[in-house]
Amino acid sequence: MENGQDALSQGNHGLHVVHKLGAKSSVHAGAQLGKTECINNVVGYMIAHAPGPALFVQPTIEMAKRLSKQRLDSLIHETPVLSEKVAPARSRDSGNTMFSKSFDGGILLLTGANSATGLRSAPCRWVLLDEVDAFPADVDGEGDPCALAERRASTFSRRKIILTSTPTVKDMSRIETEYLASNQMRYFVPCPHCGQMQWLEWKNIRWRDSDPRTAAYACNSCGAHIPEHHKSEMLRRGEWRATATAEDPRTVGFHLSSLYSPLGWKSWEEIVTEFLRAKSDPPLLKTWTNTVLGETWEEETGAKMGAEGLRDRAEFYPADEVPAKASIVTCGVDVQDNRVAIGLYAWGEGEESWLLNHFEIFGDPASKKLWDQVDDVIFRTYKKEDGTQLKVSATGVDSGGHFTSEVYAYCRERAKRGVFALKGQSQRNKPAIGKPSKVDINYKGQVLKNSAQVFPAGVDTIKTTLFARLKLNEEGPGYIHFHAAASPEYFKQLTSERQVVRYVKGFAIREWKKKPGDRNEALDCFCYSYCALNYLYMRFNRSTIFEQFAKAQEPKDEPQEQKRVESPYQPTRRRVSRRPSSSFVTNW
Repeated sequence: MENGQDALSQGNHGLHVVHKLGAKSSVHAGAQLGKTECINNVVGYMIAHAPGPALFVQPTIEMAKRLSKQRLDSLIHETPVLSEKVAPARSRDSGNTMFSKSFDGGILLLTGANSATGLRSAPCRWVLLDEVDAFPADVDGEGDPCALAERRASTFSRRKIILTSTPTVKDMSRIETEYLASNQMRYFVPCPHCGQMQWLEWKNIRWRDSDPRTAAYACNSCGAHIPEHHKSEMLRRGEWRATATAEDPRTVGFHLSSLYSPLGWKSWEEIVTEFLRAKSDPPLLKTWTNTVLGETWEEETGAKMGAEGLRDRAEFYPADEVPAKASIVTCGVDVQDNRVAIGLYAWGEGEESWLLNHFEIFGDPASKKLWDQVDDVIFRTYKKEDGTQLKVSATGVDSGGHFTSEVYAYCRERAKRGVFALKGQSQRNKPAIGKPSKVDINYKGQVLKNSAQVFPAGVDTIKTTLFARLKLNEEGPGYIHFHAAASPEYFKQLTSERQVVRYVKGFAIREWKKKPGDRNEALDCFCYSYCALNYLYMRFNRSTIFEQFAKAQEPKDEPQEQKRVESPYQPTRRRVSRRPSSSFVTNW
C-alpha cells in the first residue's frame, strides 16, 4: 500500500499516511493538503489489491458527481492496473457509471451525505467519508450521516473507515471529535541545526518588522531560525509519531497544517501575509485558522458550559419532590420517532427553578398506549416538602416531528388542563411563546371553533436565557438547581448545543448549533417547560403569579360552626307596606 501511495502522489508531502491507516482513521488537516487525494489512493489500492464493497461519501450529491468525473475517472483511466479491472463507461450495463464503479471482487458506490437513501445502501467493507464537517447535522430526519454510513461496515471484521476534513468550530467539529479520540499523530521533522525532532507549530514562525519575506521557523530546542529552503529535507527525514493514547488501539488520527506544504505550494511567506491581513477581521481569521492551520475556531462569544461542571454542583434533594420555595410545576415533552422525553421543573420567585425529573417513555407516538403513560406523568400530584400536593400547571408538547397530528389530537382533548402544542422557532429575538394559531379546518377551509392551537416557541431566545443562567453561582432569581440523581447523559444533552458566530455579508449572526452526534432532548424539554411557564404568564399577573400560586397552596383552616345565641329579647319586625310604583296602568 505504501508503494501505491508513493506512485499516486509523486512530489506530495512524503508523509505516507495511507499505509498507516487503522480500522478507523481520521485526517484532520488544512485545505488543499491532499486529504481527498489520500482517499483516492485508498480507492486505487482497494481496486488493485483488496477488492470489496466500498462507499465513498461527499457532502452533497453534486460534489460526488464532480469527484467521479474529475478525479476518479481520470485516476482509473490513467492507471493501467486500474483500467484493466474497471470497464470503461461506454454503456449502461458496463458497470462503470457516475455513482457506481464495478470491478473484480467489489464495487465502489458514491453518494452525498444529504441523501439518506444513499447512506442506507448495501453493507460495505470500505467506508470513505470526505469533508465530514460539511455534512448536515441530520439527514432526512434519520440521524447523523456519519453514523449511518459507518453502520454499513459493522458486519465486516476487517473494515476500514476513513474520515477527512478541514475543521470548523471548536466542539462542533466532527473531525476534531474523531481526532481527539485517536492516537493524535503529528508529523515530526528534524531541526537541520541540532537534529531535534519536533512538529511544526504556528507559534514558532518568526518574522521581522512586519515583513513576511523574513519568515523562518524557530527550533523548539536550540532556538535557531530555520529558513524555508530547509523544509524539503526536513520533510524527507520526518516521521509520524503518536502524541496520545487512543480510546481504541485500532483508531488512528493524523493532523497536518499548511506549514508542511512542500516548496512550490503555500509558503511560510504567504501564510504570514494572509495572517497579517486577517488578524483584525474575525471572519477572515476564522477562515485562516481552519484552512491554513487546520485548527478549530473557538468563538470568544457564546455559551461555554461543560456537562461535568454542572454535574459537580448537583444537590441532594429527592427527585419528584417539589422544594419549599417553589410554587409552580411545568412540564416539557419532546416527541421522537420511538419515544417521548419528559422534563419536569418546579419554579419559584424570580424564576428560580429546580429539576424534578427527566426521563424517557419508549413506544410508538402513534399509539394511544404511549400517550396514556404521558397522562400518568402530567396529571399526577407532586408532593412538596411541607406535605402540600401540587399538580402540573402547564405542559408544552413539541409538534415539530413526524407525529404532528397525534400531538394536535392529544393537546386538543386536554387543552382545559393546560396542555398545549408548540412549534419551535430558531429565529433570533422571538418571544419565549407567541400568539397561537388554530390548525383545524373543515371541508370548506374554515377554521373550526374548537380547533387545536399551536403556540410558536422562541427556542433561540430560551437557550440564550438558559445558558446565561447556568453560569450563575449564587442561589436566587434565575438559578437552576439539579438533583444528584440526574444521569450524566442528562447533563450531556443539556449542554449539547453552543452559540456560535456566523458571518453573513460581513455581519455577525449568532446561532445555536448542536454538537455532531450528541442528543439534545434534555435541552429541548427544558425549553418547552419554560414555554409552559410563559404560557401561564399569559393567564396570570406575571408580577404576582408565584405569590398567587403559593397562596392557593396554603392549607386552609376549617371553618368552625358558629353557635346561635338565643337572646331573651326578640324584637318584632314591623311590616312595611310598600306603595306600588306609579305607572300608566295604575294611574289610568
